[in-house]
Amino acid sequence: MFGSRKNSPLSMNPGTERFDTLVGAHTEIQGQMLLRESARIDGRVVGNIDTPPDVQATVVVSSNGEVRGDITAYRVLVAGKVAGQIHARERVELQAQCVVQGDIKYGSIATEHGARIMGLLLQLDESSGSAPGEHDAQQALRKAQAS
Repeated sequence: MFGSRKNSPLSMNPGTERFDTLVGAHTEIQGQMLLRESARIDGRVVGNIDTPPDVQATVVVSSNGEVRGDITAYRVLVAGKVAGQIHARERVELQAQCVVQGDIKYGSIATEHGARIMGLLLQLDESSGSAPGEHDAQQALRKAQAS
């Protein structure tokens, strides 16, 4: 991740990851997307992107892509913009030019220098799939905002 992109387990190269769904650069989708296979977002999605818990699909938001909604998937790679929460059961990769406005829940995370995150980073508990202390973190955030 921090060096040669050739060694990255996820990359923007379609040869290393099979994408059954492509939202083109000049396309805007409004509404929820339910994916059973990996998807690449080059355009704009206004709505949530979800994958079932038993599906190991990847959602990639390319450098030109934008999502205004929550993303729930096995793996999430962001090079563009996301305004919403990200829940990646296995891994999140944040590339240098990305902007994420929302909390990120992850199994593992890789962040390049320059990635901008405005939200909490919460590592998932492997056994339960939920973030430990998540309720406490949200409570502390609400308390700080109220002050």
